[in-house]
Amino acid sequence: MNNKQLNETSKFLSYILRHEPHTIGLRLDAEGWADINSLITGAAKEGRILDLALIQTVVNSSDKKRFTLSDDGQRIRAAQGHSVPDVNLQHREKEPPEFLYHGTATRFIESIFQQGLIAGSRHHVYLSQETRTAIAVGQRYGKPVVLEIESLRMYQHGFKFFQAENGVWLTEAVPVNFISIKS
Repeated sequence: MNNKQLNETSKFLSYILRHEPHTIGLRLDAEGWADINSLITGAAKEGRILDLALIQTVVNSSDKKRFTLSDDGQRIRAAQGHSVPDVNLQHREKEPPEFLYHGTATRFIESIFQQGLIAGSRHHVYLSQETRTAIAVGQRYGKPVVLEIESLRMYQHGFKFFQAENGVWLTEAVPVNFISIKS
């Protein structure tokens, strides 16, 4: 397997397991789990060849730990990022560190400072503990800018934070008064 094949498979799995499982006839349960055999069958009907070994390699080689396999190896799910309305992962609430970071592009700054950070089509706003991760995220959308979030102060004001299995921090929204641009 080459890197291109792994990358393309990872993108396909992200699309299917986060956003559009029905396009290949796949059903996700309330926790986002999909049967691997059904995933392989559905993908094949759309002309995409997957097998268990390829899926396991993508899961194990993902530096961002985007996917999780069930203990029995029969099911797979995306760690977070779902826009599918029926999926609502039950992440454990957790006290965040003093600051978390959000990467975005400069073209979104004006809007963010008007309405704060909102989840949009996803269930949560995603935050990271490292600025380098936030920079990488921001670069996907244009010239990157890192926003510093006063996460502990938010938590002390009653906002809930969760941490996904892959270390990404999640919250429903971030009001403007907790956001500043990281210098």
